Amino acid sequence: MKTAVVTGSARGIGSAIAKALEGTGYTVVYSDVLDELEGVAHYHKCDISVEADRLALAAFVVEKFGRIDLLVNNAGVALKTRMDILETMPESFERLMRINLEGTFFMCQTFANAMIKQGGEGCRIVNIASMSSYASSVNRGEYCVSKAGVSMVTKLFAHRLADDGIGVFEVRPGIILTDMTVPVKEKYEQMIADGVTPIRRFGTPEDVANCVLAVAEGYLDFSTGQVINADGGYHLRRF
Repeated sequence: MKTAVVTGSARGIGSAIAKALEGTGYTVVYSDVLDELEGVAHYHKCDISVEADRLALAAFVVEKFGRIDLLVNNAGVALKTRMDILETMPESFERLMRINLEGTFFMCQTFANAMIKQGGEGCRIVNIASMSSYASSVNRGEYCVSKAGVSMVTKLFAHRLADDGIGVFEVRPGIILTDMTVPVKEKYEQMIADGVTPIRRFGTPEDVANCVLAVAEGYLDFSTGQVINADGGYHLRRF
């Protein structure tokens, strides 16, 4: 039985990923900042921006299941208030870097070391980034910078871990209908109708989960460092 850890899995994209992995036979450890999560077999609280939490999560999985086969770094936060980059506050910038970027980097480090210790070969890490990794949005610049950083984290760990047989991948969701996008749903609906994405519909958490499944099932093992766009074709450069 293979074991997967999915951070930020209490709802939305993370929950869909965790459920999809369970459907393929993985034992899944759900993880989030909640004290507990009802309705799941295995849960461990973890704030990925806190070193002690990261170490405790990895130790829990190894102790309980004997190994870690897949880490999905999905946990992250959006801005509390969107502001023009000429007005962005250091507190907001530091919060997003600490959680989205630093947290993801050190989750990769912590779990990569655990994977290497158990043998490494066949293990995988998936980082959930965003189309904001490359698309400029000047009223939420700190989010864009944090996700651009996640893209480099993926490249770095894919490079470093290749000799250990550990694949590292990045999934970039586009406009996905979740609790986080509900406040701007009407705006996005109009953008989609106007053709901002070639596929004219919202993405779903399941669309993102399917990309993770391709990695989890080993279909991309010769493609470490690969970016998988779950964005309805937004990444295409079009006239």
